[in-house]
Order: sequence, then C-alpha cells, then structure tokens
Amino acid sequence: MRKIDALLEEYGLSHQNQTNKFIHWICVPSIFFSIVGLIYSIPSESLHDFAPFLEDFANWATLALAVVLIYYVSLSPPLALGMFFFSAMCLALANFLSLEFPGKLWLISLAIFAIAWVFQFWGHKIEGKKPSFLKDIQFLLIGPAWLMHFIYKKIGIAY
Repeated sequence: MRKIDALLEEYGLSHQNQTNKFIHWICVPSIFFSIVGLIYSIPSESLHDFAPFLEDFANWATLALAVVLIYYVSLSPPLALGMFFFSAMCLALANFLSLEFPGKLWLISLAIFAIAWVFQFWGHKIEGKKPSFLKDIQFLLIGPAWLMHFIYKKIGIAY
C-alpha cells in the first residue's frame, strides 16, 4: 500500500460520522486558509533580508507553502497539484483581504482559525474520536489532502 493511501485510510478512521465529515469540509479549508493568512501577515522585510532574490514575488506564506507542497509531492504528485491550486487560491484571498483591510489580515485569520478549531473539536466530540493530529502531527497536512482525494474520486482523477 502506498504511503498516501495508508495515511488517508488512517485519517478516515476518525472521520466516519457524517456531521463530523461535513464540519471538516468547511473547517479544514478554513484552517488551512487562516494559517496561510497568519503567515502572509508576517512582514516580508525579514524574508527579503534573508533571501533578497525573493523580494519581487515572495512572502513568508509563499515560502511556507512551497515547503508544504514538497511534502505533498513526496506523497502524491497528483494530489500535490490540487493542493497547489488550492494554496494559490488561499494566497490570492490573503492578498485580497490584506489590500481591502490593511493591517487586519492577521486578525481576520486568527478569528477564522479559532472559530474553525472550535467546530473541529465539536465534530470530533460528535464522532467520539480524538483528532488524528493528536497521534501524529503530519495529519494536520493530511486533512486537506483527505478532502482533495474525495474531489479527485468524484471527478475520476487518480491520485
């Protein structure tokens, strides 16, 4: 069995309840975005001091997502492509919000993060099982891939 299949299967074991699954479809992407937004909010001057060649096109969120995407590629290149597009949407939304609400992206992201986690834990209370990441931290990244694999199955793309 491929590593991605084993991880998705193990993640799925604590996500059988339909209400919990529904909550995850809303909250996992929200949490992913909120983390992108929080990292995007870090002033990029320190990044540009660290790597001046990145000045024209990168911020801390771009760099963090590049590392995350390398992890996804190691598990499944097709899923990594889907996560690349979702990550790009998160970056675009973070950019939009930072332009529309200058200096407030971190606050918006923090609020989304807190609210989404409250619902995530509520979903797991309904499920009667602890969140997978309490067993293994990598499941924080498997959650979004788990949702993406359902999208791929629905439209007939092998992952």
